[in-house]
Amino acid sequence: MTKKEKVEKIIAFLEELYPTTPIPLDHKDPYTLLIAVLLSAQCTDKKVNQITPSLFAKADNPYDMIKMSVEEIKAIIRPCGLSPMKSKGIHGLSKILIEEHEGKVPESFEALEALPAVGHKTASVVMSQAFGVPAFPVDTHIHRLAWRWGLTTGKNVKQTEKDLKRLFPESIWNKLHLQIIFFGREYCPAKKHDPYLCPLCKDMARKAVFDEAAKRQKG
Repeated sequence: MTKKEKVEKIIAFLEELYPTTPIPLDHKDPYTLLIAVLLSAQCTDKKVNQITPSLFAKADNPYDMIKMSVEEIKAIIRPCGLSPMKSKGIHGLSKILIEEHEGKVPESFEALEALPAVGHKTASVVMSQAFGVPAFPVDTHIHRLAWRWGLTTGKNVKQTEKDLKRLFPESIWNKLHLQIIFFGREYCPAKKHDPYLCPLCKDMARKAVFDEAAKRQKG
């Protein structure tokens, strides 16, 4: 199967499977989305959604957030992991939003990525989901599936993002990245994955994926 055929199959199949793509992280505006995405680093969306109500009850805007100390923020978000770094980032970026952006989340990749603890993936999610700007945030799910399907040889998410942007129409990036995430969680997990039973891998996975499954079965 050629890459073009794979792309067409993926688009059609995922559109049928996931015609709507609700945003996984609970939020009410760009600021609360930004904080939720920051917290989701090396943490599940489910856990983040359990933690953010407590945080946002105290501070759901940068003005209230900077009234809290870094230690107070850290105590609330500790279950999300990486709390020392994340708490400093949340407090620091909230201060910058007030000082440089009138308390609003900026609508540009450059400005977002200049904020503490905000990398390209976080900025891409905010630009895509908060502002509707075409972006293709690549997380571990998307990186894994893109490699399994032979759409990229990238060793990192940066290269995978470039390859996927080249293959798929820009008009569907925002929806497709969520569809792939949903599919990865439901059908194409990182561990104990059987490509013969996976609705997409069974037809388009690279040989190494089947070889790995065979070794696992023998072992």
